[in-house]
Amino acid sequence: MNKNHLTLPSPAKLNLFLHITGQRSDGYHELQTAFQLLDFGDTVELQTRSDNQIVLLESLEGVADEDNIAIRAARLLQNHGSVTGSTLGADIRIRKQIPMGGGLGGGSSNAASTLLGLNQLWGLGLSIDQLADLGLTLGADVPVFIHGNSSFGEGIGEQLQPLVLPKCWFAVIKPPVSVPTGEIFSHPQLTRDTLTIRIAAVFEHLQTLDSAKQKNHMLGNDCEEIVRREYPEIDKALDWLDQFGKARLTGTGACIFARFASLEAAEAVLAAMPASYTGFIAQSTDRSTAHQALEAIR
Repeated sequence: MNKNHLTLPSPAKLNLFLHITGQRSDGYHELQTAFQLLDFGDTVELQTRSDNQIVLLESLEGVADEDNIAIRAARLLQNHGSVTGSTLGADIRIRKQIPMGGGLGGGSSNAASTLLGLNQLWGLGLSIDQLADLGLTLGADVPVFIHGNSSFGEGIGEQLQPLVLPKCWFAVIKPPVSVPTGEIFSHPQLTRDTLTIRIAAVFEHLQTLDSAKQKNHMLGNDCEEIVRREYPEIDKALDWLDQFGKARLTGTGACIFARFASLEAAEAVLAAMPASYTGFIAQSTDRSTAHQALEAIR
């Protein structure tokens, strides 16, 4: 980093489980989940400008620049920063690796890294809690990336308690489909009344998430039944991945994953992956790679 330029990782996340416990009057769903951060992700490059302009240097396929959540995050922070008299802008480049529309939080992570990075470059001095509050207006998954810890999430995902989870490797697979989040959350047959569980029980079950399938019924993904029924390719992919380890859906999909104790075991999954699938291997991390990068330069 120099005073005008900063490059930050923008990590992916997995939902190790996802329970829908209710629905609010504003349409948002109440939930319980475990966010697992990964050491795999995008990269966000930020360069300050003196002319107050926010510019995306490379467009993302299928996304208008003004709709890009990183641009929206920069404008949101800029408007907030105007209170301090700041007139700075930014050039933003996002180098994508996270599959779009896969339930891995790529857009939310891009927004969080943008907020974290520009807060530093522009010298705004906002706290993590202030940034998380801003991020929540962009999306329910943004706060977990702002806080930067693998976490137990409640509310709409913004009420977070850090989790220390077992170190492991994940094989993450994307079948050749995309799943619109809104379609699943608005589905009339989606379970919306799963009983809440305590964080102690969550932590206990996550320690043995994949060691014995018969012990893991307590933690599932309430979206999975709907997604399997509506998207046969994902149903087929989950069955295929289940040969190697307990296969799970992250968020509303389309990505699925399984956890392994070794890199070699995860690599064996990708080596056997059908040609129509894409995938990657990532290691778990309790601390966001974006925060690790920021802490290394302070």
